[in-house]
Amino acid sequence: MTLSLFDQFLSPVVCWIPLVAIAITLPWILFPNPTTRWLNNRSLTSQNWFLSQATSQIFSPINPPGHKWALLLSSLLIFLATMNTAGLLPYTFTPTSQLSINMGLAGALWMGVVILGMRTQPTHSLGHLLPEGAPALLTPILVIIETISLFIRPIALGVRLTANLTAGHLLIQLTSTATLAMLTIMPVTAIFTGILLFLLALLEAAVALIQAYVFVLLLSLYLQENV
Repeated sequence: MTLSLFDQFLSPVVCWIPLVAIAITLPWILFPNPTTRWLNNRSLTSQNWFLSQATSQIFSPINPPGHKWALLLSSLLIFLATMNTAGLLPYTFTPTSQLSINMGLAGALWMGVVILGMRTQPTHSLGHLLPEGAPALLTPILVIIETISLFIRPIALGVRLTANLTAGHLLIQLTSTATLAMLTIMPVTAIFTGILLFLLALLEAAVALIQAYVFVLLLSLYLQENV
């Protein structure tokens, strides 16, 4: 039973070829392309509105030098939101449920932010390791604690995204299995369980979008500290 529950998180393989790359690149085809018309269609208008609202919320507290990261973080937001929500469709695979992919994204972007801070303003970046007004006796301990918390940030980013998506998918699979099992035995109870399953699917879709936004928002906060 345990293996059957976690089989959905295994990377699909056809002829010993992992299909993770196709699962990552295929959803980008679904996005509408810009046109030369004066008025955009509804899909493109909705996409532009979503991007403008998300970008304004993320980059409003950041200094102007950090706005150079707007294109990268906006693309990352679309990428994560697409991967998270596309995995809710039947017979699909969620690449962002893999800890290796999330840790790769979080580690690379976090390292880039830290290197940027050390290069542009090293004194300000290193100053975050020691809180202002700290006692002299506690200075070594506080520096060690802040250094550990600094290196934990990418781990927290990757684990948070993986854990939320994994928990939601497992809960949906358990509920759907119970609904199918009770359909012939207790049809009335199965109807209520099916309604619960529908509500869980809506909740998981909201969680998928929120987790993508939280991932990018935390990266923007790390960027704010180093710009």
